[in-house]
Amino acid sequence: MSKTIIYPGTFDPIHNGHIDIADRASKLFDELVFAVAVNSDKSPLFSVEERIEMIEDATKEFGNVSGCSTEKLVADFARETNAVALIRGLRHVSDFEFEFQMAMMNYHLNPEISTILMMPAEKFIHLNSTVVKDVAKLGGDISSYVPAGVLDRLNSKFKS
Repeated sequence: MSKTIIYPGTFDPIHNGHIDIADRASKLFDELVFAVAVNSDKSPLFSVEERIEMIEDATKEFGNVSGCSTEKLVADFARETNAVALIRGLRHVSDFEFEFQMAMMNYHLNPEISTILMMPAEKFIHLNSTVVKDVAKLGGDISSYVPAGVLDRLNSKFKS
């Protein structure tokens, strides 16, 4: 039986911290699916389609990673895709409380799903998509924090 893990998030945009976690999780599971959340409370820089394209481009070498979007509860999406687990990044102790609450809620909504919390490599511990966008918008060098394709798209958005 194939084991699928879901990596839910906004990924606006995907950065090397996300990719580091996806790389390691993809080695533990048969399939990893980035579930790009459609969140009406956020105003993303990139469209859902652009985010999926960036994810798939950045992870194409892994061979068992794909991207899709969902407007559903992650627990329901996991059930529909027969996923066995969710993966979430945990950068700081301050992230733990939120991630713990989400993991418990997802478990109550779908007891068949486990949540795995994984720390990114130390060199990416300070990254989040908002910081990446803010630095890029102000002309800072983010080339060591995002794949080349993401860098190109960010530069294109902010030079327009």
